[in-house]
Amino acid sequence: MQWTAWSVETSRGDQKEGHVLITGEAAPEETRSPVMVNLVLDRSGSMKGAPLSAAVEAAQQLIERSQPEDFLGLVLFDGVAEQRVPLCQMDARGKRQMTEALQGIQTGRGTALYAALEMALKGLKRTLVPGRKPRMLLLTDGEPSVGPDTQDAFDELGQRLADEKVAVHALGLAKHYVAEVLQALTEPSGNAFEHVDGPEGLGEAMGGVMAHVYGQVATEAKVRVQPSGFLALTVRHAFPTSLDMDAVTVSLGDVSRGYARRVLLSGNIVAPEWSLQLHATARENSDVRHWKIENERVSTDSARGKLIVGLAHELELVTEETAAWLSLARKDLERAEQQLEAAEGHLRSVVTLAPEGVPVRRHLERLGDLRLAVERGEGDIPLLIRRAQSARAGTNVSQVIPLNAYRRR
Repeated sequence: MQWTAWSVETSRGDQKEGHVLITGEAAPEETRSPVMVNLVLDRSGSMKGAPLSAAVEAAQQLIERSQPEDFLGLVLFDGVAEQRVPLCQMDARGKRQMTEALQGIQTGRGTALYAALEMALKGLKRTLVPGRKPRMLLLTDGEPSVGPDTQDAFDELGQRLADEKVAVHALGLAKHYVAEVLQALTEPSGNAFEHVDGPEGLGEAMGGVMAHVYGQVATEAKVRVQPSGFLALTVRHAFPTSLDMDAVTVSLGDVSRGYARRVLLSGNIVAPEWSLQLHATARENSDVRHWKIENERVSTDSARGKLIVGLAHELELVTEETAAWLSLARKDLERAEQQLEAAEGHLRSVVTLAPEGVPVRRHLERLGDLRLAVERGEGDIPLLIRRAQSARAGTNVSQVIPLNAYRRR
């Protein structure tokens, strides 16, 4: 793996602020690790027809892309959960077994989401395959209706899965799943759930998940940051963190080939001179490796400086955008307008900075949808809320395509 850290100093009135962006990425020549994935597939009544057909096609992609050293399993759930195919090697026999199981799925009544995830966890814990990171991949379109269904229950389950070192990925289809539940399940392991507008988008969404899963080269990546000269230091992204007296450790999760993990930290400066001691660890091929990261100070008008400040504005932008949608759902138009104006202000800052790699057009489109909804009540608000929540989750658990341009500036 390769690690970089760039920091910049900014001013807000009389107060000086320090920001550091830490990035970890796989070297291009690194080979991927074998995987172990329990696929958890919703077969409730709302999935009947096109949604289930698209889900089966997406799952088939996962099978076809697997290699003989990979292990896959299949959990199905409606009102009852079952491990239809136990985790098995993806040789010709295993692939045939998975494909036949997918072809025979029938929908049923109810959504026993909690029980399905518990069953998937048990399946992963029963199968020891050295060198493989246990994962779940959930695909659902509805809210839980059988068994535990509270947010607290799924918050606890998501943390328990992370403590068991199980990475969770999730695809939420259409507008009736509970975004907060999917976020609670995925975020503790350093992942973001993906929103899919309709069945036609499942193939592309699954492709994105597979790029991460089948590109994994390192697991349990962590960065320890020990600041000096700061009043406080805040982790701006939503990765799990832990405090150790005068340092904070950020758990970045897995690192995949072709993608990078990055985390932004910011704080008020209270000393004439400030510094950061940075150390990283990650597990590669069952071995834990250590790195000391050199912090490079950059100017605010450099490409790297603009990226750091632009990312800070982007994080605030998606937070205000999501809050505005939720205010709109509560019919609090005044509050939604205030939050939208705040989001638009952060977007103007991003446009002015023009940092490479921040998806300005996508933010413009989403805030345009939000403006129409606030002013005219136009748009499918439940679907657009989930789209915004997914975008925020993805921004806050940063996994990006590395930008070669920044390595040269």
